[in-house]
Amino acid sequence: MSDDLDRKKVFLVDDVEYTLSRTKQFLKDYYTVFTIDSAARMFELLEKVRPDLILMDINMPGVDGYDALKRLKEDIRFVQIPVIFLSGKDDEDSIVKGLALGAVDHVSKPYTPQDLLTRIQKSLYPITYENELKIDNDKNRSKPNILAVDDSPSMLRSIHFALHTKYKVHTLQKPENLKKFINDVNIDLFLLDYNMPVINGFELVKIIREFPDYKKTPIIFLTSEASASHLAEAVTLGSSDYILKPFNPRKLRDKIANCLARKQ
Repeated sequence: MSDDLDRKKVFLVDDVEYTLSRTKQFLKDYYTVFTIDSAARMFELLEKVRPDLILMDINMPGVDGYDALKRLKEDIRFVQIPVIFLSGKDDEDSIVKGLALGAVDHVSKPYTPQDLLTRIQKSLYPITYENELKIDNDKNRSKPNILAVDDSPSMLRSIHFALHTKYKVHTLQKPENLKKFINDVNIDLFLLDYNMPVINGFELVKIIREFPDYKKTPIIFLTSEASASHLAEAVTLGSSDYILKPFNPRKLRDKIANCLARKQ
């Protein structure tokens, strides 16, 4: 059992009393758990207590989990607090939406105590990768290689979740390192964010097209930029398609399949 002074503080936010009491029972020997029955009450308590992690349901009256997460990420005081959705909404769209909004994980109800504890531990003590290019080492050679470039770790997690069953998904968080890594894997398609620090998506297209092997490799912009001028410039530079954030996983897979089919 952890010493009380060393314990991490966990907010558990759910409108169902049974879930609050049951989950607290699982966690109380390891963490200091605050049970909260609504997102509104959570924000009140945040003014007094700063948790190390938030476990939150999605379907709640008033402010739901998605809206609460957006509000957390818009406040500089709370933006770094990891949030895990603990929810009965376990369909792909719901999971990807939460990850894209900035959740670090999604645990589906019903869950086992050990699984929940493991996922909390991973979120509180994330692995620091020696190389910020995360290469998918799936040995299935029949899967096309996708390289997703985005400065948002949560967006990269949501892309990987949406695509990993059909593709080998490699992720790059620092666009300025693209040249360094572009020859590590034979990439079949690029997914690029537009708004990124140091190098934006349009500049990345120019870099990619400098490589002889990637003159015609499909490029899809995955972006929140929807203006006609941005889309026209993307097409002019040689992008194959675009999809708006937050994205629908099935639509993204369909666009990728169409681009790869045209490539062949």
